[in-house]
Amino acid sequence: MRNRRLIIINLLMATLINRPYLYSSGKCYGSSTQQQDITPKGQKMKNTIIKLPYIKKVGQRGKIVIWVVDGTYVRTHLDEEFTNYGQHYGFKCIPKDEFWLDKEAQEDEQRFFIDHLLVEHRLMEKGVPYDDALEAADKQEMAERKKAGDVEKLTAGGNLPDPTKVHVRLWKKLETGISVWIIDGRLVRSVFDVDFTEGGHDYVYEFVPQNEIWIDNDLEEAERPYVLLHELHERNLMAKGWTYDKAHEDSSKIEYYCRHHPNELHLELAKEGWE
Repeated sequence: MRNRRLIIINLLMATLINRPYLYSSGKCYGSSTQQQDITPKGQKMKNTIIKLPYIKKVGQRGKIVIWVVDGTYVRTHLDEEFTNYGQHYGFKCIPKDEFWLDKEAQEDEQRFFIDHLLVEHRLMEKGVPYDDALEAADKQEMAERKKAGDVEKLTAGGNLPDPTKVHVRLWKKLETGISVWIIDGRLVRSVFDVDFTEGGHDYVYEFVPQNEIWIDNDLEEAERPYVLLHELHERNLMAKGWTYDKAHEDSSKIEYYCRHHPNELHLELAKEGWE
């Protein structure tokens, strides 16, 4: 049986600027006293030192404290499915009175994410199902993105959005004919799919041109190879006839493994055709 005791090494600072290191047996703790179990299914975790992911406080809405966090750390140690932002009812490792925003490589979408989270959290706190809360939050976020003028950047002259206009730079063209592009994630979310995050490919998104994989420029450089591995592996499996759900689950497992065994990342990428 796992030891569920929590040993606090440092005291919580009253200002909550410097967060503590905690001993944990697969749990996530924040400024809230509530404790959530984040042990990956089927895995046993020994007591380890968990560094809380807080970087800086960027705002407060009523009782909700808004933090920029180290998303790479969250995905590696707390929840591999964490993306650009989150709140407690979507990610149990986030305290009830906090919103988490991933540290952006391009710090220009925080206001959109906060607007989204305010709606999503309010509705889910009242018991509204996630899918319904997400739909309402997406509508609010899209309204704010339209006000920002992002849509016009891809639809000049009244034309349909051109997906090639989100290309930032070609990362690499593989021998298989697949082109891997770094793309403008903000424009993709504003014009094509507000829920797009981290990466994607033509087998999942109809707006991604054939034989392309997109990697969000919002990701920091050090994390892009892990997302690349996920997308390559997922696309290769779907090309063999796997369903998205099955391919995504398998890709999440290999991504999670490599995040904890980074020395094997290059080999795994090579297996997917990245040489």
